[in-house]
Amino acid sequence: MIHQKRRQELLSRLPEDAVVIVSTNSEQKRNSDVSYPFRPDSNFWYLTGFEEPDAIAVFSKNNYTMYLRPKDQTKEIWNGVRLGVDLAPKTLLVDKAFDIDVFFENIDSLIKKDSIVYFDAPGNSVWKDNSSTNAHNHKIDSLYESVLQPLNPHISEMRLIKDKNEIQSMQEAADLAAKAHLNAMKSSRPGLYEHNIASGFDSMFRNENSEHAYPPIVASGENACVLHYTENNKELKDGDLILIDAGCEINGYASDITRTFPINGKFNVAQREIYNIVLEAQKSAIASIKPGASSNRPHEIACEIIKNGLIKLGIMGSHGELTKFYMHNTGHWLGLDVHDVGSKLIDDNFREFKSGMVTTVEPGIYIRKDDKIESKYWGIGIRIEDDVLVTESGNHILSEKAVKDIDAIENLMS
Repeated sequence: MIHQKRRQELLSRLPEDAVVIVSTNSEQKRNSDVSYPFRPDSNFWYLTGFEEPDAIAVFSKNNYTMYLRPKDQTKEIWNGVRLGVDLAPKTLLVDKAFDIDVFFENIDSLIKKDSIVYFDAPGNSVWKDNSSTNAHNHKIDSLYESVLQPLNPHISEMRLIKDKNEIQSMQEAADLAAKAHLNAMKSSRPGLYEHNIASGFDSMFRNENSEHAYPPIVASGENACVLHYTENNKELKDGDLILIDAGCEINGYASDITRTFPINGKFNVAQREIYNIVLEAQKSAIASIKPGASSNRPHEIACEIIKNGLIKLGIMGSHGELTKFYMHNTGHWLGLDVHDVGSKLIDDNFREFKSGMVTTVEPGIYIRKDDKIESKYWGIGIRIEDDVLVTESGNHILSEKAVKDIDAIENLMS
């Protein structure tokens, strides 16, 4: 079982007397008695494979114990079947299982006097009584203050390198998201609304038993200059571009793709000029990704190309601030989380790429109204984003099925 192997690997990275405590989330209320769809905490799922809310796993080299919700006939009629305490040992391969309500009553029995406890506070409550989450976090802190160590850095290093099964899930997620982006290109036209295009992603993802990995960005015209625009409710105008940042999640693993294209199917001259700068920056940045290369090298390359391109067009001067037009990084790690775990720095130096890492590459240019800039460029926001796997010999673009060259986009939209 892959989760068992991960627990063993994690323990091999820790001292002999380590005890790991890892918890998942509770369901979160949307309003009144309606909850958001539940998703387990990424670290918890990575180590246990258990998808129910309100659970805590405790394991060491000699013991694996799960605290979870007990069976409840009434609640199961309304909300679905629970695994329960009795079936947990066989199903989850745990040594013992208990009702989560007794966690603090018997946790001491699992932690020896000389143990080192690895624990990070949960993102939201998993605790089952009337006390606050913070109170319970403080209780663990006070109980094991002298031996408490952070867990996330160790799991993050493991999650940074994907195995073949993780890569397969990420490839499937990228393929599905790419298919949805191509569908958006073919269906866009003036007079529709951003939400009409967004609904195509909703439908395609759900039809494939998938879901959004994050709220989609469908930004037409000057809305594309708002980096995290999610209103998705404006009319698509003839002559404008539309920027779509959308990805899905399969088996918990995310894709993250951005494409920008003309609503009417044809780039105008100004749009072509800016688009070609971003595309050159992105392709050159991707080409630099290989084992042993600095993880900051793609950003350095993208910034240089974008800066030179904007200077050549007269949009910025040689001493201008690039961050006025390009204000975010060129990529982030991708995996169970869209902005996945793993530091890019080791001892204040950028770490090197290794085979099995997955990063996005997403340069962009965003030009707001400015009297110092020719008006033909106003309101142009362009980002091009792909998901890139580092391989032993270089890299592989997981999202390559989503076309991005101007001719390919225009031919598809024609």
